[in-house]
Amino acid sequence: MPGRRTVMGSMAGAMAAALAGCSGAKKPKPASNSAEPLTLPVATRVGFGTAGRPLVMQVVAHPDDDLYFMNPDTLGGLDQTVPLVSVYVTGGGSYGVNAVPGRHKPLPDVPAYVSARRQGLRQAYAAMLGLGLFAPWTRSILTVPDGGEVEVQSLTHRGRRVDLVFLSIDMHTRVGIGTPVGMTQLWADPGVQVATVVVPGSPVTTSRHYSRDQLIETLAHLFDRFRPTVIRTLDPDPDVQVHNAHNPRGSDQRGYSDHPDHTAVALFTWAAMTQWVGRSTSSGGKAPVFLTETYRGYYNQRWPINLPDTVVRQKARYLDDYGGNPDWRCGDPSGCGDYSVGSGSSLRSKRNWVRSTHYRYPTSGPQGVAGPGGELTVYGVLGIRAARWTRGTAGKTAWSAPEDLGGGPLAPALSVVTTPDRRDLLFALRFSGLGAAPADNTRDVVFLEQQSAEGPFPDTWSSLGNPERNPVRGRRVGPPTAVLGRDGRVHVFARNASKGLSTRVRDTAGHWSPWQNLAGGQVQEGLTAAADGTGRIHVFAAGRGAVHEWAQSAPGAAVRYRGPLRLSAPPAEAPSAATAADGSLVLAYRVPETARIVVERLAGSGRNWQPASAVRQTGFGPLALLPGAGRGAGPILAVRTDTGGALLAGPGPGTVPVDAPTTAFCVGRPAVVPAPSHGVGNATGPVLVALGARTAPVTL
Repeated sequence: MPGRRTVMGSMAGAMAAALAGCSGAKKPKPASNSAEPLTLPVATRVGFGTAGRPLVMQVVAHPDDDLYFMNPDTLGGLDQTVPLVSVYVTGGGSYGVNAVPGRHKPLPDVPAYVSARRQGLRQAYAAMLGLGLFAPWTRSILTVPDGGEVEVQSLTHRGRRVDLVFLSIDMHTRVGIGTPVGMTQLWADPGVQVATVVVPGSPVTTSRHYSRDQLIETLAHLFDRFRPTVIRTLDPDPDVQVHNAHNPRGSDQRGYSDHPDHTAVALFTWAAMTQWVGRSTSSGGKAPVFLTETYRGYYNQRWPINLPDTVVRQKARYLDDYGGNPDWRCGDPSGCGDYSVGSGSSLRSKRNWVRSTHYRYPTSGPQGVAGPGGELTVYGVLGIRAARWTRGTAGKTAWSAPEDLGGGPLAPALSVVTTPDRRDLLFALRFSGLGAAPADNTRDVVFLEQQSAEGPFPDTWSSLGNPERNPVRGRRVGPPTAVLGRDGRVHVFARNASKGLSTRVRDTAGHWSPWQNLAGGQVQEGLTAAADGTGRIHVFAAGRGAVHEWAQSAPGAAVRYRGPLRLSAPPAEAPSAATAADGSLVLAYRVPETARIVVERLAGSGRNWQPASAVRQTGFGPLALLPGAGRGAGPILAVRTDTGGALLAGPGPGTVPVDAPTTAFCVGRPAVVPAPSHGVGNATGPVLVALGARTAPVTL
């Protein structure tokens, strides 16, 4: 077995190779604000391995992060019998006070509080599996590469399985007489080490220390051992936040809208995913096959509520199970939950964490392109690399194996533009650096251009840099949204650190403009763009109380802010826009606190939006819109159900589900593609495309 120095050296080398693009290559500097695109070396496209059995793995900072910020998706996967492994990086011990509302505070006891929170997790997950709160769990030890031990607690019931993995890192490790250090310092300083908390009754009886490299190595090892097909993370790059009387800081990190541990653990998770992929491919192996989904944290309290009441109350019930009660006889002498969370407190809280589940990249998921001959192409992010699947004309229903297009590590949201000569351009957000220093923790907007219609893609991606010059602000930039103008110019838009929009434009000669910051109101992540029947470009994004629009005054003119729209209802989250056959624009979005979907239409040269067809209320989360195929035809939407399934929803009561047993739970936003002229498989209408826990496209 290699010594620690060898293991850590190989780990750092594999991750550096994955980030640089090719082994031994010097990491290129990001393209400047005004420079032409910079070509990026990419690793040899070794292809993807074979997906194993569906398995979801979520990595969070504290016990309850999954229950607050990832549910109902956590429950949705379990309902489809997809096994779950949930990794808790810190013990969540804070300062050790398990306060009971309305009673005197107990004396601090960090190990006991950590143990009580673990008991709360056992209660919540037992309930999600359909068992009693105090069902017995199996406890075991898992040894990690440096010889350290972590505790695993396991429970199965009727084909469902949950494994809880506890790294138990102390949130406040005191070093000498100095200020305690935690996850933020561990990420930012390779010389820092943090201790673990030994919990009463745990089979792990010895405390250890983690360095930055050791934690990345441990997480990468867990990925390699469990082989997840879906990895869930928290938000690595939370919004800039001004804290004042109207927006109190609470548990936020200074200047940003999230807990510092959430951010650090998310960064460690992305570094570990990059390490796992880099190590797997550095010696000629195949890239591991998995999808990613990233969740906002305290963002929930500052943007509209996006869950319907029935989902909120279901989510709150499991938080009540987790919070427990000091009078319960759960069998753990340290405590029966995290008492401040129980007894309905999540519903009473003004922070509203329980009332939303927002995605960091709401446009994640498949992007479908229908060919003129009946073929269908789907693009997505697989193993943090771009992937392409293809399916032939009528009667040829089998999907190809995923084609490795490289480019990683990529955020899970792609934007695709098809040129008039039928070449596809892929745009993405790349984690171009995941170093400890702020200058080495960077993001780039990148693109890849197909060489010919239905042909291959080059081995080289190009970087459009970042609209923000400061790398710390540059991390807040969202994934790009691209649209093709009638004049052949390609417009790329991205949400910037100020929560506004920035853009670059490629002219017909292939030259790119500098990044330009567009004026406008603050909006959520998740942009949508379309060209109307006159050729004018429109961009839409959800603000706090209205959908905001940027548009051209005439084809070829500059895109400018037009203000909040006067629509029939405010938006909860990212809208979706498309151009109808008659040249009008159609816009769809969800209404806060409900499952209601609003669809509005704008005539080609009009200024007033009008309500369009009513669509059945269902589910939550981002949606994708396809306008009616003919004049007067109602729109079709790809939506998610309350438990994460994919549906086609149209005018009237009808919906069409994707109902395969383990793929009904979809990852990211489903897509809807117009039926090609010759049909796809047996399709005679719009095609629903989703990516499920098996990682392959599912269509209906």
